[in-house]
Amino acid sequence: MEHVWAETALTPDGWQQNVLVTLDAGRIASVTPDAAPQGTRVGCLLPAPANAHSHAFQRAMAGLTERRGPDPRDTFWTWRQLMFRFLDQITPEQVQAIAAFVQMEMLEAGYATNVEFHYLHHQPGGVPYARLSELSDRIAAAADLSGIGLTLLPVFYQTGGLDGRGLTSGQQRFGNDAERFARLAEEARARIATGPADRGFGIAPHSLRAAPPEGIRQVTQLAPDGPIHMHLAEQKAEVEEVLAATGKRPVEWVLDTLDPDHRWHFIHCTQMDPHETEGLARSGATAVLCPLTEASLGDGIFDGIRWMDAGGRIAIGSDSNIRISLAEELRQLDTSQRLRDHSRAALATPASSTGRRLFDAINTGGAAAAGRQTGALAAGNWADMLALDMTHPDLEGMTGDTILDSYIFAGDDRMVRDVWSAGRHMVHEGRHIHRDTIETAYRVAVRTLRAAT
Repeated sequence: MEHVWAETALTPDGWQQNVLVTLDAGRIASVTPDAAPQGTRVGCLLPAPANAHSHAFQRAMAGLTERRGPDPRDTFWTWRQLMFRFLDQITPEQVQAIAAFVQMEMLEAGYATNVEFHYLHHQPGGVPYARLSELSDRIAAAADLSGIGLTLLPVFYQTGGLDGRGLTSGQQRFGNDAERFARLAEEARARIATGPADRGFGIAPHSLRAAPPEGIRQVTQLAPDGPIHMHLAEQKAEVEEVLAATGKRPVEWVLDTLDPDHRWHFIHCTQMDPHETEGLARSGATAVLCPLTEASLGDGIFDGIRWMDAGGRIAIGSDSNIRISLAEELRQLDTSQRLRDHSRAALATPASSTGRRLFDAINTGGAAAAGRQTGALAAGNWADMLALDMTHPDLEGMTGDTILDSYIFAGDDRMVRDVWSAGRHMVHEGRHIHRDTIETAYRVAVRTLRAAT
């Protein structure tokens, strides 16, 4: 057994002092307040949330898409064309090196789990690798080194639009029919099963434009208990395409056709009308939000106030990974509500400060999105834990919920001192234990890629 002792810790019973957390086989065995110090000592101990939506390979594109092309108005759709060209170059070895770097940065930012929405499956041109799950296997191999908790979501991607058109050259590396996808998913599941016991597996129909209704029904049977993830209502053009093809807006179609429940986790949801927001929130599904990417791509602003007031669950992801920062994602989520509504502390309640409400919400929602027994410092959960450095000037004299408010609104990743994922102590004093090895491989991978793109 291992022991972690904290001066203060956020537990299911609220903030407690002098807390001793005992770990056994990667899980929390006990949480004891008012205990004598022993083992690793930290200032403030928190449950470490899951990063609920990531496309690891896009990290290597950071900084490459901030120039306007020939189109007078740069949008998500022009950015996507640049992404497709980038993908024509990337190799399995580069996928693995980039994914390990992303996972390392997630851990250093305070996340314990990577929920990887993985749609890059084949060789350039769409020819499968000898092992269908080659690139999914590379994500798992990256996690072997980074030590992050991993929930792998192989993505089903079949069509180029709701009219059933074929995939473009940039999309061919994603494409499968339902039968081949089932084989790929089973290979990937088998690879996940060879890793640590805390690894998880789910299924992700990419979106309504890329996954036909019958295909969605088929592939979701591969994970009958979930988690099931899907992009939904991210862009205005997407809403218009779905409406033209089905007579319904995307969320309306999902509510009427898929009967979503707690197994479902919908990404972005930035283009919803009020009745859709309330209806989807009441379904039990999770909204997986990626505020930094949603801002970068001009997706829009998620209606967080209406969603959370309707009892909706949320999780946080870093999506394109151009900037991996847990504190900044949460800050962006709340400040976008303030800017839209000309208000302050938009997501606070009389009972909870902004930071406390958001942090509790993303731990609960992130655990559901990862299909992982986590989200709280409680016996039986995986030991996913984050320690903040209480000697940081912005935390001086702070107690209780003001610690979270200061971390999210005044701080940044430099406050993160230690991180454990299923008891694996991967970040010490703000630095990943394998940073030098992972960073060296990443530099080699992106140098080659950027020269060829």
